[in-house]
Amino acid sequence: MGNAESNAYRNHLSRFLPEEQSDIDGVFDTLSGSSGSSAAKNGKATKKTVTLGALQAYMREPLPEQMTVRLYNGMKSIDLTGKSSELSEQIAKEQFVIFMSNLLKGNADEKITIIMRMISTTEGPVKGKQIQEFTEDLIMSVVHVLSYRKELKGWNLENTRDSAGGIKALASQLLSELKLADGAKPVGPQLMEMNFDQSVIEDWVYRVPHISTFLSVVIRQGLHVLHSLPDQTKEIVNLVPGCKGFKGRGLVSLFDIPSIIYINSHLPAELQHKWRLLFSSRLHGESFSQLCGHIVNKGPCIVILRDLDGYIFGGFASHSWEVKPQFQGDNRCFLFSVSPSLAVYTYTGYNDHYMYLNHSQQTMPNGLGMGGQHDYFGLWIDSDYGKGHSKAKPRCTTYNSPQLSAKENFTLDALEVWAVGDLPESTETKGKKSILDVDPEAQALLEMTGKSRQSEGLREPIEDDEDN
Repeated sequence: MGNAESNAYRNHLSRFLPEEQSDIDGVFDTLSGSSGSSAAKNGKATKKTVTLGALQAYMREPLPEQMTVRLYNGMKSIDLTGKSSELSEQIAKEQFVIFMSNLLKGNADEKITIIMRMISTTEGPVKGKQIQEFTEDLIMSVVHVLSYRKELKGWNLENTRDSAGGIKALASQLLSELKLADGAKPVGPQLMEMNFDQSVIEDWVYRVPHISTFLSVVIRQGLHVLHSLPDQTKEIVNLVPGCKGFKGRGLVSLFDIPSIIYINSHLPAELQHKWRLLFSSRLHGESFSQLCGHIVNKGPCIVILRDLDGYIFGGFASHSWEVKPQFQGDNRCFLFSVSPSLAVYTYTGYNDHYMYLNHSQQTMPNGLGMGGQHDYFGLWIDSDYGKGHSKAKPRCTTYNSPQLSAKENFTLDALEVWAVGDLPESTETKGKKSILDVDPEAQALLEMTGKSRQSEGLREPIEDDEDN
């Protein structure tokens, strides 16, 4: 290796802290069958190489095989000689380190050649279909390796919806961000057959941070390298939020792992570390009073529901829900769709009708709503539990969302509400409140009519944070 190349190699190596370097050395030694430190001291470690077979044997369980092959192709693409025709079938130590340096520490420009070879082994432009297959493999590998390493933080493949559909939905969503040089975004069959050159893919990787984050997770957790060191970014630490209040309940969430990752990435950073189940119609019953009693004054929340046609959608409320006849919340609120497609719809600035919750009023609509206006919400759950609507002709004025349900007026099949981030202090100190605690008038009215408080005895203790 000439001087210029060894300098470049040293520059890549210097990006890693000493303990990171020794972690990388250890994995390379294992893969290459080297005895480790003694060889390194004699300068022989650089002569060791890694074969595809060794990589496959090492990652047989943590990663799907097609992703191992893609990682190998990425490593192999690193040209140490400047003569790409002489690329070896075996991976040298320098290639391994530069691969790690570019994908874990590099910018989009440094990553792009490797990613292009991971998408396709032939040089030149790549087809949309090839990018789709790469993206689906990448997301599937993230779900697989996090499950294998037990890093799903209380979620698992049993208590969430099947991830197969979610993997395709998230891949389609990320692919929809591909933008040609003229700014056009190809869609559908046109996208699949179109050729994309390196500059378009580089721009996409730069604008869609999920790709780099997913690659980082696959490398760290797949190779089991640098996975516990402090240079982990917030994006990786909070990729999957901790799941609270769900364990042992025998429930399957309306979310799948890919949609949890995608929706969580759109939350304010300070709320991404933890989700806690507040309400599930299968657990707490199909009652609007029960819903209000479980979600009022609990801090920011995610509402997700499924209609009878199987469409899954919802919204993020940036503030605690309060029962009152006015709109509430701020421009951090958003609506989203999970199935049949995955998408997030953020505020337009047209109005401030972010979130609304009302109950037992004669003059104003009673129910939970987000976006649009009274009787024409982007998302509406009526206080006559089971009914709802999603109206948008053609788009919701507040969030620019289309109709989220299969039919404009829908029937509710299931509903969940998740508190995100830490519970507000008032909740932790006072315990859970019923809608009747919040509204003494409603309680008095019930007593006058001789009805008892249905929600007494149904309150659950605030769960300890460490319930996983």
